[in-house]
Amino acid sequence: MLIGVPRETKPRETRVAATPATVRQLIGLGYDVVVEDGAGELAGFSDEAFVDAGADVASSAKVLMADVILRVNGPTVDEIPLLADGTTLIALMAPAQNPDLVEALAARPLTALAMDAVPRISRAQSLDVLSSMANIAGYRAVIEAAHEFGRFFTGQVTAAGKVPPAKVLVAGVGVAGLAAIGAASSLGAIVRATDPRPEVADQVKSLGGEYLAVDVEVEHSGTGYASSTSQDYDRRAAEIYSEQARDVDIIITTALIPGRPAPKLVTAADIAEMKAGSVVIDMATAQGGNVEGSVRDQKIVTSNGVTIIGYTDLPGRLPTQASQMYGTNLVNLMKLLTPKKDGTLVLDLDDVVQRSMTVVKDGERLWPPPPVQVSASPVTRPQTVAPGQGKRKRDKRSSARRRFGLVGVGLALFLVLVATAPEPIPQHFTVLTLATVVGFYVIGNVHHALHTPLMSVTNAISGIIVVGSFLQLAIDDPTIRALAFAATLLASINIFGGFAVTRRMLRMFQRESVKG
Repeated sequence: MLIGVPRETKPRETRVAATPATVRQLIGLGYDVVVEDGAGELAGFSDEAFVDAGADVASSAKVLMADVILRVNGPTVDEIPLLADGTTLIALMAPAQNPDLVEALAARPLTALAMDAVPRISRAQSLDVLSSMANIAGYRAVIEAAHEFGRFFTGQVTAAGKVPPAKVLVAGVGVAGLAAIGAASSLGAIVRATDPRPEVADQVKSLGGEYLAVDVEVEHSGTGYASSTSQDYDRRAAEIYSEQARDVDIIITTALIPGRPAPKLVTAADIAEMKAGSVVIDMATAQGGNVEGSVRDQKIVTSNGVTIIGYTDLPGRLPTQASQMYGTNLVNLMKLLTPKKDGTLVLDLDDVVQRSMTVVKDGERLWPPPPVQVSASPVTRPQTVAPGQGKRKRDKRSSARRRFGLVGVGLALFLVLVATAPEPIPQHFTVLTLATVVGFYVIGNVHHALHTPLMSVTNAISGIIVVGSFLQLAIDDPTIRALAFAATLLASINIFGGFAVTRRMLRMFQRESVKG
C-alpha cells in the first residue's frame, strides 16, 4: 500500500506529518511512501532528505491518490472531493467540534481516523498526540512569555544592582501546565500553579513550583480531569487569581474541560490589576479562552500595558521537534494497524483504541464511539480445584518431610563431629554454628523497610562476626581476645554504618513534613 504525505494547507501551519526518520520506519512496515514536494520545508526537512530516506517526492495530485493519507490537520470540506475512493485518512480532526467535516467524510467511501480521539488509556499512550503536542505547547508558551516580558526570569545580584526573579502563575496542571512549570522553573522564575485536583500538588513541587490549593471539594471524572467545580470553589479560586494577578509578572492558562467551553479564570478586572509589562498567555483560546479579552491567534496590549497572547499554533512554533513527535505518534499507530508488517493496513474495530479513533469506516459514520471502559469491577470466580492440585499438595508434604530429614541428618553429623573431633575444632565449629544461627535471626527479624537489599546481606554477615567474636572474648588468650575485640569493633561499625546509610536513603523519599 502507498502512504501519501501532503503539504499542510491550514494557515500558519508549519508541521508535517512525516519526517525522514519516520519515513524509514513506515517503509520498514512494508509501505511505500510519497511526499508532496515542499511538504517539509517549513519544518526544516528538504525534499532531498525524504528521497534519501526512501520516499518519493511528487505533486499534490499523486499524493492524494495514495491508499493512506497522513496529515497534521484534517482536510476542509472543499478538499474532501480530491481524495480517491477507498482512501484511509489519518489526521487531527476534532470531530466533536466539526460535525460538518464528519458529514462530508461520511458522504464519501472513505475511512477516517482522528488522532485527537485517542482514548486516555495506558495502552494508547504512544499514540497520544494531544499529550505530545501539549508538552511542546507548554514549553513554547514560556518562551513566548519570556520574549514579550523582556526581563530576566532568574534573580541576579550584580555590581549594577539586584534583579528580582520573575513570578509566574500557571493555571491548570495538565501536560501543558507541567511543561510550562518545568520550563519557567528551569529559567529561574518563582512558579506557582493552581488546579482543582489536589493530587497534582506533588507533581508541581517536583518541578520546582508551589501549588496553590483551593480548599473546596471538587468532583472528578474518571479521565483524570476535573469534571465540574462548585460555586464555592469558583468563588475561592477567583479570589486567588485576583490576589496572584496583582503579584505575578506572567500568567499562563491551560485549563480545559473535555466537551465544554474553556472556563473563564482571569477576568478583565484581574488584568487591570496587573503591573505594566506583565504577560498573559491564554492557551485555551481555541475553546473560547480562559482569559477575558484574549483573542484567538492574536496578541493584544491592554491600556495598562499588559500583553495578552492567544496563539493556537504554539506546537508549530517548534516545527522540527513537533513534526518528529507527531510523526512518531503516527508510526506507532501504523504499527498497530499493520500487525503482520506487510504493508497492509488492517482496521480492527474490536480494538477499543482503533474503534475510538474511527470517525468513518468505508463511508459509514461511526462517530461518536462507545464510551471507553477505563476500569472494570473485579470478576468473582468460583473457587474450583484445579486438576492436579491434590498431587501438588502431596508433593509439598513430601518436600517438607525431606527437609526435616536433611536437618536430622545434619544434626546427627554435627553431634558425631563434636564427639569425635580433637580439641579445639568442636568448640570453634560450635561457635561458628551458633553465630550463624543467631546472627541470621537477629538481622533477619529487622523490618525490610529499614534495609536496602545489599545492607541486609552485609549486616547479616557482620552480625555473625559480632556474635562469634563475643564468644571468643571469653577465651583466656591475649592474642585471641585482641583479635576478637578488633572483629567486634569493625563489624559493629559496619552494622551502624549500614543503618545510617539506609536511613539517609529513606529520607530522600520522605516529604518535608515527615522529615521534621
